[in-house]
Amino acid sequence: MDPSVSLEDRKAAARHAARDRRKPAHGQADVGAAQAALAGLLAAYPDAVVAGYLPIRTEIDPRPVMAARAQRGTVCVPVVDGPALPLGFRRWRADAAMVTGPFGIEIPQDPDPVTPDLVILPLLAFDAAGYRLGYGGGYYDRTLDRMRAQAGRVLAIGFAYAAQEAAYVPRDGLDQRLDAVVTEYGLRWFTPPTD
Repeated sequence: MDPSVSLEDRKAAARHAARDRRKPAHGQADVGAAQAALAGLLAAYPDAVVAGYLPIRTEIDPRPVMAARAQRGTVCVPVVDGPALPLGFRRWRADAAMVTGPFGIEIPQDPDPVTPDLVILPLLAFDAAGYRLGYGGGYYDRTLDRMRAQAGRVLAIGFAYAAQEAAYVPRDGLDQRLDAVVTEYGLRWFTPPTD
């Protein structure tokens, strides 16, 4: 690593490369296999409140799994409450009334907050150590840091195409590690699973 290149510049370059890897995977990878693996993981945590996400751009789509889970449990999605703040979460169902939130992203109209036990995270890249590269806002990192400080163990599960794996994700002390990642090739733990 060239020490003259800033962390932010290394992350920007990694984001560009990650987008280039994700785009073709979006049309070619077996999304059904990834969704089945995600459903299998969630089945192991039947009482957990699950936070999913509503995909944008070429993110892998967790909504079918979220919709099935919402029929028998609580599912929520993230909401940006303000710049440089941790995310909030609102209850979601496939038929939930939605409104346009910050950044033009649809969010549930119901303002009641929900606190998840397990968070499914979108990402641009992940590495074998369990670090994830997002879009650069730091929202998920701040959120996981706060949740882990308050509640202890909150499972952070990346959901991605296998092609999104990078040899190394640039990081610093603020970046939160994933507990596991789910791709079309199945589930891979980075930290020991919990009961």
